[in-house]
Formats: sequence, C-alpha cells, structure tokens
Amino acid sequence: MKHIAYTFLGLAALFGTNAAIAAGDAAAGQAKSASCAACHGADGIATVPTYPSLAGQNEAYLVSSMQAYKQKQRQGGMAAIMEMQAANLSDEDIADISAYYASMK
Repeated sequence: MKHIAYTFLGLAALFGTNAAIAAGDAAAGQAKSASCAACHGADGIATVPTYPSLAGQNEAYLVSSMQAYKQKQRQGGMAAIMEMQAANLSDEDIADISAYYASMK
C-alpha cells in the first residue's frame, strides 16, 4: 500500500513541476507577440482563413506546436513561415506567447 501512495505522490510532484516550469507570463507574452499579430490578428483572431486564430487556444498545445515548428517537425500549410518565426524564439518566449494567447477568451 505504501508503494502505491509513494508512486502517486511521485507522479503528482513530477506533473506539478512540469506544469510550473511550462507556465508562461501572459503579460510578457503580449509584449513579445507583435510579429504574431500580423497573421494571427492583434486580438488573436485571424482575419485570413489560412491562418489559425490563437485566442483562447490551449496553452500546452501552443507550446508544443511552436516547439515543433522551431525543430522543423511540422509540415504543410505555413510551416516554412512558422519555422522562421519560431527559430528566433527562446523556450521562455514560446511559453510567454502561449500563455498570452491562451489567456484570451
């Protein structure tokens, strides 16, 4: 029984730590998102159908998507443009921008 309790405690600590590390600063993200607005809209709502709206999107999804673009692992659509944009972003920049768009409702 103790082993099960320790396992759950360890998993809770692991996931809690990852969530804390991944959380970005939405205010900082707003300042860093100027180049994003050109395609995704100043309010996170894209006006061109080929560009996705980012407002209210899941933060973890945004982080993983931008990391995939940065590592050239996504294909199709505007991948080449996004690869160039993401290449200049640090992990902190990506977390902050993702937090900003996720905070929009």
